[in-house]
Amino acid sequence: MPILNIAAYRFVAIADPPAVVARVQELCLARELKGTVLVAPEGINIFLAGEGEAIHGFLRELAEDPSFADIPVKFSDSETIPFRRLRVRLKREIITFRDESVLPLAGRADALLPEKLRDWLRAGHDDAGRELVLLDTRNQQEVAYGSFANALTLPIDKFTQLPEALEAHRDELAGKTVVSFCTGGIRCEKAALWMHAAGYENVLQLEGGILGYFEQVGGEGYRGDCFVFDERVALSPELKARHGA
Repeated sequence: MPILNIAAYRFVAIADPPAVVARVQELCLARELKGTVLVAPEGINIFLAGEGEAIHGFLRELAEDPSFADIPVKFSDSETIPFRRLRVRLKREIITFRDESVLPLAGRADALLPEKLRDWLRAGHDDAGRELVLLDTRNQQEVAYGSFANALTLPIDKFTQLPEALEAHRDELAGKTVVSFCTGGIRCEKAALWMHAAGYENVLQLEGGILGYFEQVGGEGYRGDCFVFDERVALSPELKARHGA
């Protein structure tokens, strides 16, 4: 039976994170879902897999909490469940960055839809005629599987290293439009917020990340596959596993 995989996150104030952890674990166990869910005062980050109806049932019940209603979800299929167990964890951040200047709950950075990015890539510039720089906010291990053509990639092994690595490129980014991207959107959202706080101009985040781009547009402008943190290892622009389960 085909397995449905989901990736989703939302930055939203959670008053009682332990209670959300308990509720999410209950919902997942009842449906035999496997994967990882991180819960923090700043929101929720979800990677789960299971039978299709079980996944949709989980999403329906999760949405009964207004904080998680209409949460954007990326879907993909696999032949087997690419996770060995279920982990629902309480964390300080749903993506570790350790920079108090980044305040996701205060408002999002401006987002760019996948279709618009595709159009800009075709044109070679944004709507104002500015040169584009696609900023890959992932680590070196992930980038090795694929990235957007001519993207700016950084020699980092952890997301917390991004600010120091990016500062070396500050001058070359001046006057250009920077589109930050990552696997599913969560890191490029924090990166864009940090860049705004640090004085960078004309910075956008790619809505839904690479997986959202694949889902909405396909692989145009992208080279290779997208690394994912499960046993599938990486997904093609058709959202199919080519390296793992």
